[in-house]
Amino acid sequence: MTFHQQQCSNGLTIIGEVIPEARSAAVGFFVRTGSRDETVEESGVSHFLEHMLFKGTKKRDAAQVNKDFDKIGANYNAFTSEENTVFYASTLPEYHQDATEILADILRPSLRSADFEMEKKVIIEEIGMYEDNPGWMVFDHARKLFFADHPLGNSVLGTAQSITDLKRDQMLDYFQRRYIASNITLVASGNFEWDKFLKKAEKLTTNWKFGMARRDHIRQTSGSAEFKLLEKKTTTQQNVVMICPGPPAASPLRYAANLFAMILGDQSGSRLYWSLVDSGLAESADCSFHEYDGAGAFYTSFSCDPKNTHKNLEIVIKQIHELIIKGITEEELEQAKSKVLSRIVRAGEKTMNRLQEVGMTWVYLRKYKSVDEDMQTYEKVNLRQMQQLIERYPLLRLTTTAMGPLAKLKMPDIPKQPKVPNAQHS
Repeated sequence: MTFHQQQCSNGLTIIGEVIPEARSAAVGFFVRTGSRDETVEESGVSHFLEHMLFKGTKKRDAAQVNKDFDKIGANYNAFTSEENTVFYASTLPEYHQDATEILADILRPSLRSADFEMEKKVIIEEIGMYEDNPGWMVFDHARKLFFADHPLGNSVLGTAQSITDLKRDQMLDYFQRRYIASNITLVASGNFEWDKFLKKAEKLTTNWKFGMARRDHIRQTSGSAEFKLLEKKTTTQQNVVMICPGPPAASPLRYAANLFAMILGDQSGSRLYWSLVDSGLAESADCSFHEYDGAGAFYTSFSCDPKNTHKNLEIVIKQIHELIIKGITEEELEQAKSKVLSRIVRAGEKTMNRLQEVGMTWVYLRKYKSVDEDMQTYEKVNLRQMQQLIERYPLLRLTTTAMGPLAKLKMPDIPKQPKVPNAQHS
């Protein structure tokens, strides 16, 4: 496994992890842009633009784009988040160059007005589909409530109204500001020849625009700490999301944060699993750590019979409070490490997973970490670092959103987080 890196004269960064023993190769363009980079008038444009890139270029119409990917048997797609838009494809090694060429081509889209108006209807339909999904809706509302005036609270999809009002020229302006070479990282992973890939990539992107794409308001947030009940009579379960602050992507404590989330709310063997799911009080319960540029957050969620909602809220608060007061045990930490190390190894056997991991690590940290280095970092996390995480972040400053048939719901009292917990150290 060998890592390579090159920066082109126009600012485009090209990186690659060569894995000679792999039986496939993956390639992707990581564009550092998402909903947090949009103005109010542009709400939803990043995700809309992701769709438009597959609608055709000067060389290909939409049908030809799909046909050319299918011709080489590619597994291809794209996604948009609060901070990144990623276009990727995985193929057999002999088609890696072809996949790179197709992706590079669609990153210079035609953005035809007719395609824009047609795809606008698709986006509005997609928004409607998600609005019928209470699990997604409560998450989206919870993020907005937690981040408040922070740009990370911007909706990735936008609204039906913001998409309806969006003009093709607004999208073009956004594209020209954000899809410049210096704001894009081209990533490859798997069985491919670096020199040939680099030569091909430089030729394909040599005319891409040089410039700078700013990202404003990079800052931490402690969250609004508000409680919001959203009544939705058409659902049978109550869906709850509780968010509290955590470390940003660049913080060394992000590894401890991932382990903390696993200890509290992994889908099996965690504190919330035993207290909520195994006991039959909730259908599902989960805690995950989300790291962003300049900020971070823990998302704790559960879905349950409405009559159990208040009791379950009390249990979640109690579990977090006990982790703060009594600390994390050595046994819990070692179990969490075993889980995460197993998942790193299993994910590392797939070139597409390595593409995502290598690409995102570079986008946020400007560094490369091999599978072994990633594992070693988690193995080194100790109880002292876990305690530093607990002491540094107000884990009981919970912003809570509940959606379901309940018309009334009282938020349980949340104890004040002590400054000096009585926890184990190593």
